[in-house]
Amino acid sequence: MKKVVLYLVTPLLAAACGHDGDFDASGTFEATEVTVSAEAAGRILWFGADEGDRLVAGEQVGAIDSVQTYLQKLQLERQQASVSSTRPDVAKQAAALRERIARQRIEYRRVENLLHDGAATLKQRDDAEARLKVLEGELEALLSTLGKNRASIDENASAIDLQIAQLEDRLAKCRIVSPVAGTVLARYAEAGELAAVGRPLMKVADLDRLFLRAYFTSDQLARLHLGQEVTVTADFGGENRFDYPGRVVWIASKSEFTPKTIQTRDSRANLVYAVKIAVENDGRLKIGLYGEVRIGN
Repeated sequence: MKKVVLYLVTPLLAAACGHDGDFDASGTFEATEVTVSAEAAGRILWFGADEGDRLVAGEQVGAIDSVQTYLQKLQLERQQASVSSTRPDVAKQAAALRERIARQRIEYRRVENLLHDGAATLKQRDDAEARLKVLEGELEALLSTLGKNRASIDENASAIDLQIAQLEDRLAKCRIVSPVAGTVLARYAEAGELAAVGRPLMKVADLDRLFLRAYFTSDQLARLHLGQEVTVTADFGGENRFDYPGRVVWIASKSEFTPKTIQTRDSRANLVYAVKIAVENDGRLKIGLYGEVRIGN
C-alpha cells in the first residue's frame, strides 16, 4: 500500500515542479522614467506635484520666481516703443519736395511751349530744366537717407524683438511642467527652496504601459521577432500569479552576461540578449516586479 501511495505522489510533484519552471525567460518590470529638472534659477514659488499624482503632458505643477525677468521684458518693450517712434515717415517727409518737383515740371513745360512760340529763350528753358534736375536729385538723396535710417531703425527693432523673445523663453522655463503624461514617482524639491538650472525636481513615469526586460539565450532568438505576441506572467509571490498579453518591442543587438538575479531556461548559459516586452498595466503591475515570459509554439 505504501508503494502505491509513493508512486501516486511522485508524478504530482514532478508535474508541479515542471509547471513552476514552465517559462522561457524572466526579468523585472520597468517603465520609461523622466526626471524633470529646473530650467531656470530662482526661488520655487509653488510646487504642487505629489508622489502618486497623475499628470498630463504639458501640465504646470509649479513656478520659479520670474519677477526680474519680467521687469527686463517690460523695459525692452518700452525701449522698442521708443525706437519705433523714431522711424521716419518717408511719404510725409518727401511730400513737400515732390510737390516742388511737380510745380517745376509744369514750369519747365510752360517755358518749353513759350520757346516753341518764340516767346522764351533757350537759356530760360535750360535754367528751368536745371532747377528740375536739382530738385529730382534732392528727392533721390532724401529718399536714400530716409531709407537707410528706416532700415537701421528696423534692425534695432528686430534686435529688441529677439531679446524680448529670449526673455519670453526664460519666462516659460520658469514654469515647472511635466513633459510627458504619467505618474509622479518621486519629488525632490519643496516650495521656498532655491532651484538651480539642472536641479532635479521630480521623476515621472507612464505606469499605464510597463516593459518587462527579460533575457533570452542565443538559441531562443530564432523564435523571437519584433511585434511578436507573447505571454507574460507577473509573480506577486505565493499563488498570486497573473498572465498578461505582451508584445516584443525591442531586442538587444549585443549580448551580455546573465544578471545574477535573472533565470533562463538554460541555466548553463552565460551570454544572453535583453528583450523589452510591452505590457498594458491593469493597475496591479509595479516597477521592479518579477515576471516570466512564455514564447509559445
